[in-house]
Amino acid sequence: MNARLDLPAQPETKAQPARANWRRWMGRAPMGLALLLGGCSDTHIRLFDPVGTIARAEWRFTVIDVLIMLCIILPTLIFILIAMWRYRASRQAKYDPEFTHSVRLELLMWGIPLIAVIALGYFSWQGVFGVNPYNPTILNRKTSAANPPPGGAVAVHPLIINVVATDWQWLFIYPKQKIATLNTVYVPTGRTVEFRLTATDVVNDFYIPQLIGMIDVMPGMRTKDVMRVDHPGKWIGFSADISGAGMSWMQFPTHAVSPADFKTWVARVKGGTSRLSYAAFEKLARPTVNIAHHHAIYADVEPHLFRHVITAAMDGKTYRTPIFLTKDMLRNKRDHAGYLTAYASQKS
Repeated sequence: MNARLDLPAQPETKAQPARANWRRWMGRAPMGLALLLGGCSDTHIRLFDPVGTIARAEWRFTVIDVLIMLCIILPTLIFILIAMWRYRASRQAKYDPEFTHSVRLELLMWGIPLIAVIALGYFSWQGVFGVNPYNPTILNRKTSAANPPPGGAVAVHPLIINVVATDWQWLFIYPKQKIATLNTVYVPTGRTVEFRLTATDVVNDFYIPQLIGMIDVMPGMRTKDVMRVDHPGKWIGFSADISGAGMSWMQFPTHAVSPADFKTWVARVKGGTSRLSYAAFEKLARPTVNIAHHHAIYADVEPHLFRHVITAAMDGKTYRTPIFLTKDMLRNKRDHAGYLTAYASQKS
């Protein structure tokens, strides 16, 4: 006789659906990681591809800070996982209610953070002065490998470029060369470049991720940023602060050329006929959304124009934004982008 023993069905525990959910999410993790990394490339994440001396130093200090912090975070995570595994309920680990002190744990809990804080303080001190926008000591310690100055010494006199941020364009004035460029800038390799920056109306941020750190550009004030590039190339700078409708197009290509090519470029610009007076600047400074990435050069610039811009801002000079530049911006960009170019031509 065959006997069949019917066992009662085992009730589903809370651990079973939890394990099922864990397996489900672990299966989806590679897909989520692929989606997150799908938009990453070395051409878009310019912050991870430093070229200039200042940018490389900032990147190095950032990596050092992250590694030091990982010396705290990773051991902490490992100890948490070990404690969860060792003292889980099913293991029934031994409990010692008389435990009060452990020299080994004290050394780990206080020694590692203390060493990390000392290391962070040391490298922070170096970094603050090394990449200080007004006087970066990193440029005094390093010479240009690509274009060393005569005698192996760093060039004494930096190239001065006065930068004016308007709504929403960038004007670069070379006071010694008495020329100017709009929405593009040229610098010589192997030479320190000193940017002196101001704005006409609202605050912007001057930023070339691969060459130089970010700094505020404010109306009625003059800030300063210093950099050096050792290799020829072209990099994109932009405004890193939300300053209105045209901020997204407020970009400028930065061209680094050899000292000889820079002299040739200056001579070519000075051979032109366009002149930038303060009256012409007032037309230029009227709000413009530069969708067409318009560039311009000026063979002659009115003396002390940069100082005049700062003084006017201090006296309350502003430039009103026409309503049609901001109303229905998305629709107009898609259907009637030409009106922006037409507006720019009407100002000249």
